[in-house]
Amino acid sequence: MSKKLLTPTRLPILYLILGVLILVSVVPMYFYAGQVMTINRERLKTNEMVLQNTITQSLGQDIDHRERNLEIMLANLASAIQVTSGSDLREEHVNTPELRALLEKFVSSSPDVAYATLLNPEAKGISTGRVAPDDFFRKELERAFIAAGQGRAYTGQALSLEAGRDRRIVVLFSTPMMAGGRFIGMLGAAVDLSFLTGRLREAARGGLVTYVVDRQGRLVLGAIPNYATGQDMTKFEIVKNFLEAGGKARLVATREFTVYLPNGQRVPMLGTYSPVPSLEWAVIAQKPQHEAYSDIIEMQSQALWYAICAVALAIVVSVFAARRITGPLDILTDSSRAIARGDFSQRVHLTSRTEFGELAQTFNHMTEDLERFVADLKRAAEENRALFMGSIQMLAGAVDEKDPYTRGHSDRVTRYSTILATEMGFSDEQIEIVRVSAQLHDVGKIGIEDRILKKPGALTPEEYEIMKTHTTRGANILRPVQQLKEMIPGIELHHESLDGRGYPLGLKGDELPLVPRIISVADTFDAMTTNRPYQEARPPEYVVKIIKSLAETKFDPKVVAALERVFQRGDLHLRRAAVPDEKIVAAAAAEATGQISVETTSS
Repeated sequence: MSKKLLTPTRLPILYLILGVLILVSVVPMYFYAGQVMTINRERLKTNEMVLQNTITQSLGQDIDHRERNLEIMLANLASAIQVTSGSDLREEHVNTPELRALLEKFVSSSPDVAYATLLNPEAKGISTGRVAPDDFFRKELERAFIAAGQGRAYTGQALSLEAGRDRRIVVLFSTPMMAGGRFIGMLGAAVDLSFLTGRLREAARGGLVTYVVDRQGRLVLGAIPNYATGQDMTKFEIVKNFLEAGGKARLVATREFTVYLPNGQRVPMLGTYSPVPSLEWAVIAQKPQHEAYSDIIEMQSQALWYAICAVALAIVVSVFAARRITGPLDILTDSSRAIARGDFSQRVHLTSRTEFGELAQTFNHMTEDLERFVADLKRAAEENRALFMGSIQMLAGAVDEKDPYTRGHSDRVTRYSTILATEMGFSDEQIEIVRVSAQLHDVGKIGIEDRILKKPGALTPEEYEIMKTHTTRGANILRPVQQLKEMIPGIELHHESLDGRGYPLGLKGDELPLVPRIISVADTFDAMTTNRPYQEARPPEYVVKIIKSLAETKFDPKVVAALERVFQRGDLHLRRAAVPDEKIVAAAAAEATGQISVETTSS
């Protein structure tokens, strides 16, 4: 209480130094020392809180990113299973080599997925994985199946499988499979939390303890002495705070609380929880206050010693002291502003044996931690993107493998489309949309019957109409995936024409977006330059001339011009064949509108 009465409101340091020069007494120096300690104590305290916030938010965002990515993967797999099985998962259909291959590829495509299962409405199905389910895990599967039957997704509690060095902590995620409002089965995946174990170990340093709890306050994972996965953690007040905030809490909170040890000892703590709303979990970091505020205590003792010396030498060193005090604070302020702008490479270059030197070291340590965790976030984002692209390539590869005559077609169309988009000056974000759209442009063919898709000859009008539905089938397959909504036009409209004679909507002119215009040119170029059962590959020069002759009617002139430029530069890496006679080109162009439509549809 006496310290609060003696501590003044905040004053600029320059005024305190002027007070020393004017009064040359102990009282102004005492005010000065108290003010400096207060400022730096709050900054150090804030830094510790910021560090805990950063660590828990980083871990929480990593968990959230992986969970959302798993949702996308499960949605993609569910779509592929429905298309492959025709939405029929009865006992005689669920255990097919195609469905088992899809499930095994799903598990092998991600190191985080340890087990996957597909069950029909009779709870019969197939499963694969790197772990063997025990009785507790089977109970989780039963709960997940009941939830799926009610049309709900399910997130289970953390379970410990196996023992010793093979011990794994897994969590079951499941999603119902519906067709026409009818429950046709459940798709489940067990996620191995080994990645989270490593992250928690990295974050646990300098007395900091990190762990994860679920919506009931049970331990999911963490290095807590005498606590195991699934154990109740509500005796910690920070866990109670999270539960009181509700399972959908979204704000990070830092609290000071007290832990009572079995021997009756009282330990003041500083803790932070960062919610993971999608799972209703929380990442928690806590540290004893005497460790969290150790720099503050040390600073206070040193500040007292310097204040006593400063009283005797106040007049002599006042100017020198002003420079020594204001300079480091300016450096720290500038560095803080740089970090606030996102420049985590900023360091405080300050050599001092005072508390400012220690503050600079602490500041630099904090900045290094921030930089490392930001780098971890970026790396996690890149890994998630790579996993996302791998899933897309897996789906496109499954389509190409279904039709042996067009193997590699999606990859080539993707390469050509990306080259054209780059030539037309697209941004990196737009090029990525073109790349994914082109990779999946024929995904709807996964639902076309083999007798039509693999027919070694021209299609009948009825078969042609069925083949044309691959555009809308592909769009319908991917439409439930929110992250792919910008790619739908390229998949659904890549057989449209500027003159309105395309399909499926018959769009005309400006009604047709630019992305499908690019894919249309790339698709036609590949279809006409590769061998098919019903035609031989044509010389690329010939194909370019045919496409050029159809500018303004079928193809976008700007896209055609870009194709001509990159072809002349040799960027398409195709073998040049002899240039055909101009009369042949003119005759081919006259009937190309109908022919190209058939060729590209079959592609």
